[in-house]
Amino acid sequence: MSKCAFLGLGVMGFPMAGHLVSKGHDVTVWNRTQSKADDWAAKHDGEAAATPEEAVSDAEYICLCVGDDPDVEAVFDQIEGALAKGAIVIDHTTASAGLARKLYERCKARGAQFVDAPISGGQAGAEAGRLTIMCGGDDDAMSKARPIMEAYGARITHIGESGAGQLAKSVNQICIAGIVQGLSEGIHFAESNGLDVAKVMEAISGGAAQSWQMENRWQTMAERKFDHGFAVDWMRKDLRIALTAADESGARLPVTALVDQFYGDVQTNGGSRWDTSSLIIRFDPQRKS
Repeated sequence: MSKCAFLGLGVMGFPMAGHLVSKGHDVTVWNRTQSKADDWAAKHDGEAAATPEEAVSDAEYICLCVGDDPDVEAVFDQIEGALAKGAIVIDHTTASAGLARKLYERCKARGAQFVDAPISGGQAGAEAGRLTIMCGGDDDAMSKARPIMEAYGARITHIGESGAGQLAKSVNQICIAGIVQGLSEGIHFAESNGLDVAKVMEAISGGAAQSWQMENRWQTMAERKFDHGFAVDWMRKDLRIALTAADESGARLPVTALVDQFYGDVQTNGGSRWDTSSLIIRFDPQRKS
């Protein structure tokens, strides 16, 4: 249907690129670790490129899903000269709104278009093709990019102009940080008072306290199992982006700033790669806080 390039095959990008193939698109991938790209090509009967420039050659759509602002900019520097006129770059990385606006202008100068489209839903959402995607960019670019994103997105919302998608993703992370901290305190309170945590969760999960985090994480939090989900390192990166944007706009995020420090405690306790629900370990007496 369309010629696509997908750059970045982590736990999210690998299945996302696969969904593009399943929808009939011609997909070429690139990954910093070549063996990962080769594995993807073997599994999905696609093409693995040796360089980003090779991957985007003649591509109508270029999807990025890498790590942070410097990673996005480094990859874009390599592909900029190879962008075809009319190509649409869709950046699924959670990065800064400022970078999104910069890349929008750089694409425009080459006759290409840019959509910042950070994602939410975790590895499970990526594998199921049920991601939430928050988008910023021009109406025309969005209308063209939407059919591509529908291969792996269940809810795709055009928030506004360039950078708006990244700002919306910050709102998402701000809300998650507060919810996970509140859930951690609630479970800790139940444990400290000798309550059966399972029964407490059964009682309150049908009411106003219910959340995705409660439904999907309370049990593993109570069991102190964190070998799944979204890593603390990545959450701290996202919160840094949100707090920087808050400083620039004058928004006040006192709880977010505090929870960011709490995640720093988790890192100190060796939890850099633990799931974000690991905030609860700060209440364990043997842990440093």
